[in-house]
Amino acid sequence: MVRGKTQMRRIENATSRQVTFSKRRNGLLKKAFELSVLCDAEVGLIIFSPRGKLYEFASSSTQEIIERYKRHTKDRVQPENQAGGQHLQHMQHEAANLMKKIEFLETSKRKFLGEGLQSCTLQEVQQIEKQLERSVSTIRARKLQVFKEQVERLKEKEKILAAENAKLREKFGGLQQRETPSVEKEGEALCTDGSEKSDVETELFIGPPECRAAFTSANWSRMLMMP
Repeated sequence: MVRGKTQMRRIENATSRQVTFSKRRNGLLKKAFELSVLCDAEVGLIIFSPRGKLYEFASSSTQEIIERYKRHTKDRVQPENQAGGQHLQHMQHEAANLMKKIEFLETSKRKFLGEGLQSCTLQEVQQIEKQLERSVSTIRARKLQVFKEQVERLKEKEKILAAENAKLREKFGGLQQRETPSVEKEGEALCTDGSEKSDVETELFIGPPECRAAFTSANWSRMLMMP
């Protein structure tokens, strides 16, 4: 019968767990003994049971194997510690240099702002003045460049607006030409109506309608008798 694959996890049943521990412990001790005899290796094995009971195997002496292990690990860890110590010293040195640079920059910043100049010599003040003049020249050059860029952008915008204005004028001119004949016709019609109405009697007469004919004939008689 083929034994199934054992899942590598804690056995929940206490009895089964104890049985498995006993079997595998004995197998592990046997393998350690075989390895030390067949390969002439110095083997040390220490096992603590779940209840705290000690089981050990050593090809020579457990204490000698532990001392040899300590010496080996000490020789291996010491170079790493030395490298770590050197790296730490290097980092501390770099941090000190950065702190000095930061302090120097803070002092220079205060001097450029006109603060803490009491301890400056004449030469240092002159150097600060020259640096400020160079900074002002750079700022003015940048300002002039920005102005030129803004002028160029405004010129481009002006061209675009001029083109749009020309299109609108052309469009409005076409509409005006189409509307002009109708306006002239309306003017001619108004002139015709005015000429026709000019022949109509415009004499102001106040009175009843039946007296208007007599009034008009009297007026015509007076106009004909005038020299």
